[in-house]
Order: sequence, then C-alpha cells, then structure tokens
Amino acid sequence: MRKLPADENGIRGVIINTASIAAYDGQIGQTAYAASKAAVAGLTLPLARDLARDGIRVVSIAPGLFRTPMLAALPEHVQTELGQTVPLPKRLGDPMEFAMLAQAVVENPMINGEVIRLDGALRMPPS
Repeated sequence: MRKLPADENGIRGVIINTASIAAYDGQIGQTAYAASKAAVAGLTLPLARDLARDGIRVVSIAPGLFRTPMLAALPEHVQTELGQTVPLPKRLGDPMEFAMLAQAVVENPMINGEVIRLDGALRMPPS
C-alpha cells in the first residue's frame, strides 16, 4: 500500500480490521475470543498513528449479532430470539450492512483510528 500513489489528502489506502462487540462485552466462556477482539480494537489507534506517515488509514469495525455462517448453524427460532435482544432494529445484522459501513469508511478520509460498533446499540450481559 505504501507504494500506491497518494490522493489529494495524501492517503494511499485504508486497512479495515474486524473486531467484535465481544471486545467490550465478552461473554462467559469467551475469554480467548474476547481478548483477541480486544487486541484488534486496541491496536487500531496506535497503528493508525504509526501508518499515517505512509498515508495509510486504519479502522476497525466491531459488529454485533449478524447473520453469518456461525449464527446460521443455530435454529431459526434461536436466531430470531437473539435478534430481539438488539434495541433497534430488533433483528440480526445483515452482512450487506457491514459492507455498507466498510464502503463508507473507504469513501470518508476523516474516518481514521476508530473502532466503530455496528450493533444496533446492543450491550451484552455477561451470561
């Protein structure tokens, strides 16, 4: 990416990492997963600062409950119940919504060094 030509803002590209709301709301039995996602969240700002000299932005997206292969293995009624725990909209996220946010990150040069929660305001209790 460093070798790419810079745009009018001096930007050569953007790294978009995937964290998770587990970085903030890790569940019982998710210690390793939550720690790994917290590491992704924690490296976002310092890495953005380190790579700024090369014209590279760094952003992480922390999705909540999304319709992914991991959740697709659950029975439909369980997926529906999980979706109802999201404050608004009361459903699981759609992968296209993740893609829409990633596109917005790419298109907006001021988004840098941020971890963006994409979770419908969901905050998970520990159990």
